[in-house]
Amino acid sequence: MRKPPTEIVASLLAATTVLISLPPYHLPPWAIFIGWAGTFAMGGPTKENLKRIWPVMPIGSLAAFLIVLGFNLAAQYLSGTSFIVAQMVILLCLNAGMMLLARLPGLGFIPGMFFGFASYFATLFGGFGPVPHNPLAALIAVVLMNALGPFYAWLNARFAAPHGAHEKDLGPDHIEEPNQASANPNGTLGAAGAASSRSSHFQ
Repeated sequence: MRKPPTEIVASLLAATTVLISLPPYHLPPWAIFIGWAGTFAMGGPTKENLKRIWPVMPIGSLAAFLIVLGFNLAAQYLSGTSFIVAQMVILLCLNAGMMLLARLPGLGFIPGMFFGFASYFATLFGGFGPVPHNPLAALIAVVLMNALGPFYAWLNARFAAPHGAHEKDLGPDHIEEPNQASANPNGTLGAAGAASSRSSHFQ
């Protein structure tokens, strides 16, 4: 059975995120897309890649959660320049701690940490989650939605024909007509290429 194009399958999957974002939970659907796109940026939802991305996204979100708690605590006691310096120190320490965890086996995919890291801040300050602007509610929401991203990537790869599959169906004797003027090895346009270039100039 021939699989449908990836554009169709991916778009159908994307449409389901509308349901996920509905009240009363207001879950962040774009966090799915971050995990989904990140999985394909790694090379696709292979078993190895799923093992790399799933454990690290929650680490990034947890680090961001702790940063927010640290900022909130500092705001109760500090202000002005002291508060800014405290924020910088908190961010420095927790961000470094998060990245140091990449030295442990199975946690080496640092970009995945930042997928979760950025997703958390967007969820919290965007007012997503069952309790808007609540740090813990945002953490739970974003961890769940990020985790769905690689699963959506797997569904996409499992049920869709990859890009270029239709070209393979044309057979080895099919030759595509060039859509741009071709150049000679010396860098000048051939006669046919020059004619094509002139005609396209007036279309």
